[in-house]
Amino acid sequence: MPQSEQTRKTLSGYRKSLQDLKKSYDASEEPEKQQLWEIIKDELQDILKKYSLDFSKEQTKIFNDPIHGHMEMHPLLVKIIDTPQFQRLRHIKQLGGTYLVYPGASHNRFEHSLGVAHLAGRLVKVLHDNQQELKITKQDFLCVQIAGLCHDLGHGPFSHVFDGLVIPEAKKIKRIRGLPDDIPEKWKHEHMSVQMFDDIVKSLKAENEDVLKEHGLDDKDVSFIKELIEGAKTSEWTYKGRDEEKSFLYEIVANKQNGIDVDKWDYFARDCHHLGIQNSFDHQRLLKFARVCEVNGRKHICFRDKEADNVYDMFRTRYTLHRQAYQHKIANIIEDMHAEALLLADRSLHEGKPEDMLKISEAIKTAEDYSKLTDDIFEQILSSTSDNLKKSRNILDKIVRRKLPKFVGEARLTKKNTSKEELTETWKVAIKKYKTTDSTVSLNAEDFPVYVVDLDHGMKDKNPIECVYFYSKRKPNKASAIRDYQLSSFLPKRFNEELVRVYYKQSDDQAAEDKQEEKKKVEEAEECFQMWCADNFGLN
Repeated sequence: MPQSEQTRKTLSGYRKSLQDLKKSYDASEEPEKQQLWEIIKDELQDILKKYSLDFSKEQTKIFNDPIHGHMEMHPLLVKIIDTPQFQRLRHIKQLGGTYLVYPGASHNRFEHSLGVAHLAGRLVKVLHDNQQELKITKQDFLCVQIAGLCHDLGHGPFSHVFDGLVIPEAKKIKRIRGLPDDIPEKWKHEHMSVQMFDDIVKSLKAENEDVLKEHGLDDKDVSFIKELIEGAKTSEWTYKGRDEEKSFLYEIVANKQNGIDVDKWDYFARDCHHLGIQNSFDHQRLLKFARVCEVNGRKHICFRDKEADNVYDMFRTRYTLHRQAYQHKIANIIEDMHAEALLLADRSLHEGKPEDMLKISEAIKTAEDYSKLTDDIFEQILSSTSDNLKKSRNILDKIVRRKLPKFVGEARLTKKNTSKEELTETWKVAIKKYKTTDSTVSLNAEDFPVYVVDLDHGMKDKNPIECVYFYSKRKPNKASAIRDYQLSSFLPKRFNEELVRVYYKQSDDQAAEDKQEEKKKVEEAEECFQMWCADNFGLN
């Protein structure tokens, strides 16, 4: 039976039940009439209480935010905020090493998390107010907000440096050195966010066993929050927190369907503000045109067709931020140095786990150890006197003194699937063949490492717009992918690119070379790089 016909039959049944109830009430005599009225009133109040998002009786707290203005937080969210596990986010820079290039980017994961909780609540409220048939409850609202608040609890020092560079390299080093490897495959900060959230719930329940119950939540809701943090990835519905009827709620905080979620809406606005980069994407407008439609048997958050260009601006903003800030040539090399320093200071990568070294990769085992791991580790290493931390200390000292590897050059790869190993080999050959113009200068390939940077619009080489569903003004309950003729002809044909970068990294025995000698080497390397790019390596 078509969905619309089924809905009409259901509504007709409800109407008949209400009419029967009214007849019974009219036909009843006093005092039964008064008793019947009390029963009806209580039942209606229960329904209103469950499906109304009115928290006016709760003691909400107001946070003043430079991006979203005054944000109201439910008392349960405030309880979570006021825990050591959450306050830790005040000490983790949102943009890691990018702060050392863009001095305005001093914001932390703490305020971003508050912003995501706020936007999650706003989106749920828009859907609730516009589509009562979705039966969004107070519990749904609270769970989505809590997931938004807690989604980044698992970030380590310097944000993505930890899960993107440190942990994968630590796993590799353990394997090479034959050390016990207890790091999970493909460990991500989301896994730790779930672990840290469990620890928060445990600590809150230790103070008050009924803390969740008092706000209408139970263990099923806790599971739901953890599922929201990780996002719904599979096509088959295997989630326990909510039935498939409420699948759209899983697209609000971490959208695995097309990447449009309130996490990005906040960090695009917040990062652009602090970086001083123009943000062309208008999340406030898109919020007003969000609607749930059923597509291919599942309910998804969809947008009005006229917002297609605004949605594309969102994906383009992501690319712009990566190109100009997140993957900035100096920010990237600083983050590489951060990662190297942390790995050198990690006691679990050494036999016997020396006591004067630090718990870093092994801290992911427990929430207690991980709670102590923040950007403060930078100062902890710098101020240490341990001989085992000397190499790590020297690297961080170079960052402080701005003694960074020199940037040699960058090129876009035009040939697909060229590996870093292949590029490194051809670069070594190019250096070996290169005849320096200054006979006093010699180039060693080991001093000029190759880096590959991936840039895209959020879905590798795919056009992300193709995974977004749009509805029209005349058919608000029917959504589909946008057609090519509805999009601007100025959109790109390719949605990803790879950059190859080369730097000059001095070894310890070269540290004494003078500025003039260093300058000559970099100039010769730049000339070699240009020749390499012009050669037959698929580069330009």
